Amino acid sequence: MLSLPTWKCPAWTLNASQVNTSSPEFTEEWQKRIRERGDGVLSSHEGDQGSKKDGQLKSSSSSHLAYGILDIPPWYLCIFLGIQHFLTALGGLVAVPLILAKDLCLQHDPLTQSYLISTIFFVSGICTLLQVFLGIRLPILQGGTFAFLGPSLAMLSLPTWKCPTWTLNASQVNTSSPEFTEEWQKRIREQRGDGVLSSHEDDQGSKKDGQLKSSSSSHMAYGILDIPPWYLCIFLGIQHFLTALGGLVAVPLILAKDLCLQHDPLTQSYLISTTFFVSGICTLLQVLLGIRLPILQGGTFAFLGPSLAMLSLPTWKCPEWTLNASQVNTSSPEFTEEWQKRIRELQGAVLVASCVQMLVGFSGLIGFLMRFIGPLTIAPTISLMALPLFDPAGDDAGIHWGIAATTIFLIVLFSQYLKNIAVPVPVYGREKKSHTSKFYLFQIFPVLLGLCISWLLCFVLTVTDALPSAPTAYGYLARTDTKGSVLSQAPWFRFPYPGQWGFPTVSLAGVFGIIAGVISSVVESIGDYHACARLVGVPPPPKHAINRGIGIEGLGCLLAGAWGTGNGTTSYSQNVGALGITRVGSRMVIVAAGCVLLLMGIFGKIGAAFVTIPAPVVGGMFLVMFGVITAVGISNLQYVDLNSSRNLFIFGFSIFCGLAIPNWVNKNPERLHTGILQLDQVIQVLLTTGMFVGGFLGFLLDNTIPGSLEERGLLAWNQIQEESEETTKALEVYGLPWGIGTRFCTSSCAQYLPFWPREGEVGVRQLSLCPGDSEEGPRSATDTRM
Repeated sequence: MLSLPTWKCPAWTLNASQVNTSSPEFTEEWQKRIRERGDGVLSSHEGDQGSKKDGQLKSSSSSHLAYGILDIPPWYLCIFLGIQHFLTALGGLVAVPLILAKDLCLQHDPLTQSYLISTIFFVSGICTLLQVFLGIRLPILQGGTFAFLGPSLAMLSLPTWKCPTWTLNASQVNTSSPEFTEEWQKRIREQRGDGVLSSHEDDQGSKKDGQLKSSSSSHMAYGILDIPPWYLCIFLGIQHFLTALGGLVAVPLILAKDLCLQHDPLTQSYLISTTFFVSGICTLLQVLLGIRLPILQGGTFAFLGPSLAMLSLPTWKCPEWTLNASQVNTSSPEFTEEWQKRIRELQGAVLVASCVQMLVGFSGLIGFLMRFIGPLTIAPTISLMALPLFDPAGDDAGIHWGIAATTIFLIVLFSQYLKNIAVPVPVYGREKKSHTSKFYLFQIFPVLLGLCISWLLCFVLTVTDALPSAPTAYGYLARTDTKGSVLSQAPWFRFPYPGQWGFPTVSLAGVFGIIAGVISSVVESIGDYHACARLVGVPPPPKHAINRGIGIEGLGCLLAGAWGTGNGTTSYSQNVGALGITRVGSRMVIVAAGCVLLLMGIFGKIGAAFVTIPAPVVGGMFLVMFGVITAVGISNLQYVDLNSSRNLFIFGFSIFCGLAIPNWVNKNPERLHTGILQLDQVIQVLLTTGMFVGGFLGFLLDNTIPGSLEERGLLAWNQIQEESEETTKALEVYGLPWGIGTRFCTSSCAQYLPFWPREGEVGVRQLSLCPGDSEEGPRSATDTRM
């Protein structure tokens, strides 16, 4: 109310030198605002205290009701209002039996589905009458509960209760046959106490060919060891490339200004192509030899802070003439040397810092620290990967909220509402020649479809001049021709090579700053590993796999420094989010994505074409992806006792400080100056990284505040970690490829390496990149349903 124009404070009251607190004018100025607020409160209070009718005191809330809980409206109003309540609950009442229908083998029997819905209506009516007359006696409707859906679907997904293949084919189902009737009725009868018990026991012990199956992996369209058809791998790989495109392109574009390249888009495209190429190499190394989870590698924002801090030093500030486009000759030796000496300085710092990361990983130091890292450290770390990104994601989406909202709507529509809708696809096979097969297109390609449709919409709006053509107008950056110069100037073929910008140079300030970025990157990657494992339904990564993953990331940063991206590499959180939305966790898809990145780095025109994706399309996609990552981080709290005030304090305090402290430091960087430049850079980088602040506080408080192992979640967490070391499933996922450690390189000395699986951990059959020798074999082209 006080923000209305009528009650805004006069300008003179905001100046301390003009305010005389004892003057009648000033006194009247603040008192009339108090009176405006006080009269309303007083009259409200007096009315509440004094309003009585027939000796009954009326409460303030009940006076706003047309009919109180004890009143009886006319009979016709009761009927219409009752129908209104029924319609309000209709979605939930109908949804429960329809969701169960598929797992009850009733997807081709709509008549029985209608019987289930009618039964739900009838029982809900009886329960509502009992609750209103004999129960809580409040006007609350009773109906089917989604709380029972989880255990019901989990039980029905057991091998014992999986629907036979013939029930999935409408042409083979005779809904009136006794065989079919018994098939679905026995599942209905199983929905009682012993069903829940058997579900729990089977989940703990269900094994097939010695392989422990997790409950979450059964919900994946393709598991980590599955191999989709080659054409699906290509399209899914392109989807992951597009998901990471914003980060891959953003890093070199952000660095361009401080590298004096803001008026040289051709060199910017070279940096982008180099980033693509190195990211492809690092992705293949990580998937084949590193953590072996389906995680894409790319440029890291953790290195941006120290890089920009170093380039802002007086020594490396860009000359004035490079800021004026009319004075810049991009082909002159003087200009070339001006930007290349800066990128060589970044290369040297990244090369030295990457050696530290390799040492931390391959020495086993990070694996040793994992024994002190539990859910209360991992949860805020993963959540704070995505939460602070609301600002850049919102900025990109805010360039044109209509385009961003369209992208969000399409991704949510495809990934959530249409994921179980099968699209008939013409197929030609050896046994059956020409026929159609069901393909779950929307479940597998939600991000790719959403991006392409929104991109096409932007193109149409650009061609028709529906979007503004003035650079300062709202929505201009949603046009697809704003980056057309990159596409026209980029060469068709360009092969990046190490040392393409010259021999790297090293400075102490740059090395210390990048090392601080390495610490943040390591914490982020560990969170990514656990989030990815959780989303694809495999055991958490064991220590040797984490050691190897961090070491390979250090090797990736070494390659990035050698090639001259001006940055390092890390695991991409947005691609972890894409796994949760697409439900495709196949390792082969990320291998395909790595190959796509290599090709994008070599074919300059194709890479430049992807750069023209409008910013609001990328921003809309980020809003969905980062939301999924945040939820995955919070889900780690299922292992801790959330009734404990200790745990609530640690998590809440860590999250809040992880948001508040970086925000304050970014606004007040001068308050942290110690006089030592290198120390200032290290402090600023660490304190402006939300996931480091939140993860460090969670780690510190969880290991110092007294609490039992069960309360802290470490009992369940360590049990899972131990199981991940022992199960054949974990060994197939995280073991070294191509028989290394089983048939080759079986030296007893190798067993003592921190990144090598210990002897006795390796199962009889070690799956590598392609599980082609498994008894189940790869999925066929038509078997794409969950």
